[in-house]
Amino acid sequence: MSNNLQGKVIALTGGASGLGLAGSKMLAARGAKVSIADMQEGALQEAVKDIEAAGGIAMGTVVDVRDRKQVEDWISRTVEKYGKLDGAVNLAGVIGKQIGLANIEDIEDDDWKFIMDINLNGILNCMRAEIKAINDKGSIVNASSIAGIIGMEKNGAYIASKHAVIGLTRASAKELGPRGIRVNAIAPGPIDTPMVRKSKDTAKETDFRNIPLGREGEASEVAELLAWLLCDGSSYITGTVQSIDGGWACH
Repeated sequence: MSNNLQGKVIALTGGASGLGLAGSKMLAARGAKVSIADMQEGALQEAVKDIEAAGGIAMGTVVDVRDRKQVEDWISRTVEKYGKLDGAVNLAGVIGKQIGLANIEDIEDDDWKFIMDINLNGILNCMRAEIKAINDKGSIVNASSIAGIIGMEKNGAYIASKHAVIGLTRASAKELGPRGIRVNAIAPGPIDTPMVRKSKDTAKETDFRNIPLGREGEASEVAELLAWLLCDGSSYITGTVQSIDGGWACH
């Protein structure tokens, strides 16, 4: 089985920074035409420029995944430009302002809504548009987190959102199986990205040190996992949660 993505059209959210940027660049380097969505217009333009400078093919669209119409328009423009959709990666996510600070009874309504609207409802909006457009035998990858598998104190909203993503992933894998469409989730642990660095600054009580491999992961390692889940080499894998955490949660 090949890990080659030559000629495939992949739509990816959160593609202007962190895991999304690493993923966009790797998918393009493997031959995919990449349609990147992000809210950071400047970073989005830079991402497209970097991909094109390296010989890849990419388009960028400013999209707020909380807005269903914006998402649908983005997917429609992607198919209009490239003629098809073979895969999708839904990475857009936030940690909120209360991570490491608030117990369940202290979670503020606005922070709960902010996290759920992006981390869960945003993925739902993306999947509704992607499922209508994607080719049979396509592949969709959703961003959960190691927080979607385990529990942590003072992180209730984020953990709830990422557990819910796993449920959505598994339900859609059942529904889309007859079309040969695979749906999987990734569960990154301590990966060196701006969002994780921010969470460590805020959540002082979270222990990222007990990693069996003895280091944090790199965004490029997550990008490798994304590329594999999108390629034909993972053709019998669906409904799974792929942990990538250096063994941090294997207790």
